[in-house]
Amino acid sequence: MTAPQPVLTPEDRAHFLEHGFVHLHDCFSRESAEKFSEHLWPRLGMLENDKSTWHSERIHMPGHNSVSVKDFAPKAWGAMCELLGGEERISDERKLWHDSFIVNLGVEGQSGLPYRELDNWHVDGDFFIHFLDSPEQALLVIPIWRDIDVGGGGTAICTEGIGKVAQELFRHPNGVTPWMDVRGTPEPDKNSPERLAFYRNVAKLAQDSSFHEMTGKVGDVYLLHPLMVHSATRNSTRVPRVITNPPVSLNAPFRLRKGTGEFNLVEQKTLKELGHPEGLDGWEIIGGREEFVPKRVKIQQELKAKEEERLKLVHVLG
Repeated sequence: MTAPQPVLTPEDRAHFLEHGFVHLHDCFSRESAEKFSEHLWPRLGMLENDKSTWHSERIHMPGHNSVSVKDFAPKAWGAMCELLGGEERISDERKLWHDSFIVNLGVEGQSGLPYRELDNWHVDGDFFIHFLDSPEQALLVIPIWRDIDVGGGGTAICTEGIGKVAQELFRHPNGVTPWMDVRGTPEPDKNSPERLAFYRNVAKLAQDSSFHEMTGKVGDVYLLHPLMVHSATRNSTRVPRVITNPPVSLNAPFRLRKGTGEFNLVEQKTLKELGHPEGLDGWEIIGGREEFVPKRVKIQQELKAKEEERLKLVHVLG
C-alpha cells in the first residue's frame, strides 16, 4: 500500500511549528458549501436579505446532518492526519463534519474592538479535565462556509497563548488549575473570574505579532494547535460570517515523553513551547481523566427541536 501524497508543504510545517496553525485553501467547493448549508436561513428563522429579522448577533446552531471529512474535504483530512501522526490515531467518532454552524451577524452600528480588548479569550474543551496530553481536543478546526473579510467576525487567535497554556498544564499534572477546570464539579465554569483573568492577561501581555484574524474564502480551512487561545470578534461588516468548529480527538493521549515514539507536529509544537523538543523525561498525569456533559448540550437539543419545526413548515410550503 502506497503512502498518501503529503498535503502540507515544508513551509506549512515550519509555519505550524512557529505559529501553531496552518491556513489551507480550496478544501471544498463553493457549490458543496451551498448544498451543505442550504437550509441555514430557514433553520435560523431569519431572512437573509432582511436584516430586521436578524434577532441575534451570534448563534451556535445544532447539527442535523454530517459528511465524512475524508470524502468532503480530502485536502483538509490529509493535513489533519499529517499534523496528528496518521489516520489511525484519530478517533472514528470525530471523522465527521456536522452542519452545526456558528453564525456571526454583527450588530447595526457596532464597530470592532482591538484584540486586547476582546472579552472572550479561551481554549476549547469544556467537556473534559485538561491535561497537557489530553486527547479529547486534538486540533481546533475552522472550516469557512461564507467568505470572511477583515472585520467580518473572523475568529481572533493569540499564538503566544499556546506556550502559556502548555506551561501551566505542565506545572499542574493533576489537572487542577485555578484558571482551567475544577475537579469534582458537575461542569467546569468556563466563565469563572479566574479563567477569564488568565486569558485576558495572556492577550494583554502578548506581542502584536501574536494576533491573527481568521479570514478567508469559502472552502478554506484553518487547522490550529488544540491549546490555541482564541476569541470571537465583532462583525462590523454585517456580512454573515458562517463557520463550524468540528472537534477532533485521538484514540490515545498525545505522546510527549521521551522514548514513546516519533512525535507528530502537534506534539512537536507543544514540546517546543516547553523548551523540551527532545521529549519530557518522567512527566505523567496524576489522577484520572474525566469528561462532562456541558450545559450547552441541552441548549443545543432545544434549538434543534425548534429548527426541525421550522424545516417542517418550509417543506409544507415548498
